[in-house]
Amino acid sequence: MTPPRIIIGSLANAPLLRRPGLRRTLLAILVIVFVLLTFFPEKYRAAASLTPTDPTSLGLSGTLVQLGAVGSVFGNQAAVEVSLKVARGEDVRTIVVRRLKLEDRLNLSSVQAHRWLDKNVDIRSLRGGIVQFEIKNRDPELARAIVAVYGDAVREQLAIIARKQTALKRDILVELVENASKRLTAAQNRYDDFRMRTRYATPEETVYATGNRIPELEGMIRNKEVELAQTRRFATDSNIRVQRIVAELDALKQQLAAAQSASGINGNDSIGAIVRDSTEAERLRRDLDISQILYDNYRRFLQGTSVEDLTSSANIRILEPAYIDSSRQINILPLALAILTVLLGAMIEFYALRPPLGAPDRQ
Repeated sequence: MTPPRIIIGSLANAPLLRRPGLRRTLLAILVIVFVLLTFFPEKYRAAASLTPTDPTSLGLSGTLVQLGAVGSVFGNQAAVEVSLKVARGEDVRTIVVRRLKLEDRLNLSSVQAHRWLDKNVDIRSLRGGIVQFEIKNRDPELARAIVAVYGDAVREQLAIIARKQTALKRDILVELVENASKRLTAAQNRYDDFRMRTRYATPEETVYATGNRIPELEGMIRNKEVELAQTRRFATDSNIRVQRIVAELDALKQQLAAAQSASGINGNDSIGAIVRDSTEAERLRRDLDISQILYDNYRRFLQGTSVEDLTSSANIRILEPAYIDSSRQINILPLALAILTVLLGAMIEFYALRPPLGAPDRQ
């Protein structure tokens, strides 16, 4: 039984490849053609690299912190991934097509120009958070212009996104500032009403001064008692001086009793009134301080949005401007075909010299 002929055997016995001289000539011609196509027509490699950045890396961190603009509008998202997504978007391709007039230069429609860019421009991320644009084209100036415009377009699109995010944040902060302003005004009015009602210019100092009156009264009473004891050693109770000291002592004791009253019905000098007024003063003052802090912080953050607008375009740092690679570029497909042709020719020659046993073409 004759075994089936393998593919190499079929090729070796093909009409054009059966004769060794003709076969080798055809294979040599194919290899030469593929080698020529590997180097000609010559293509030029244009590339540019950039890296996402933020204003804090530009020496503005102190100013941004002071003005409340320390947060990135992109949140915790990886800046490289955002840059890659924007670079591969349709908006960036539209900018490149419009600025370079690719429709006229390549004789393509708008959709075809977008597809051409998507197919020929290689956008990838490198180690260290670097984004690289690369294209190979026969026209070196066109290739350089494409990668250069790509970098500018990515910067512009990121700036547009940043300004939109800043505008949204500004609207929120404006509302917060207005609410904080109303709250601050209401807290200030309540605090002023308390001062007018209690006749305290500075409630905290007045309350503390009133609280210190009890020790003063107690000291004055002790002094009067000592003075009364000394006076009674030389005069009787009917003496006018003794009676005056006794009357002053009684008045001081009444003032002390009123001051030590916990009910607070004996005037603003009592313990009860002091506790009540001090608690109210601390509560109103605390509310006023909180309202003031909120207003100041929201206003500072609102001012920071202006700085974010000014620094929105400082989101990309160009590491390598668009350049043409000096190394010679080769066409991979013709090179691969040349290698395959050489391997195929070698296998056919080997088959022709030593065909397998049982092959129908074996002599």
